[in-house]
Amino acid sequence: MDDTYSIGDLAREFDVTTRTIRFYEDKGLIAPARQGQRRVYSGRDRVRLKLIMRGKRLGFSLEEVREMVDLYDEDKTEVAQLLLFVSKIEERQVNLAQQSKDIAATLDELEARKKQCFELLEERKRSAARPPALPGEHGRDG
Repeated sequence: MDDTYSIGDLAREFDVTTRTIRFYEDKGLIAPARQGQRRVYSGRDRVRLKLIMRGKRLGFSLEEVREMVDLYDEDKTEVAQLLLFVSKIEERQVNLAQQSKDIAATLDELEARKKQCFELLEERKRSAARPPALPGEHGRDG
């Protein structure tokens, strides 16, 4: 049998909790063998976990990660996986670019509202600093 890993080994290597690894197992993304109650992870499981962690870091959903990781087993040339990955990357780039534009517009709007609030505050301060008008001092001639 090729290299095997314990859940602790993989948790340390990928800086995740064992609970995270069990979660991915529950979702069917990795499937360790069992030796009694002990999980034994293969090199294949390690590679799949590496791909899962990369996909997560890049912001892909678990379903997108599953789609890409499953291709790892289906196409040993990795051509289909790479083509799908490029497609998902381009899609993610488009989404992030739009989010970036939306964030920039929101920041501009917030800055404009803040400026408006400061202008209103200054106006209120000036109004509060003026002495109250005396009767007959309302700008009427009389």
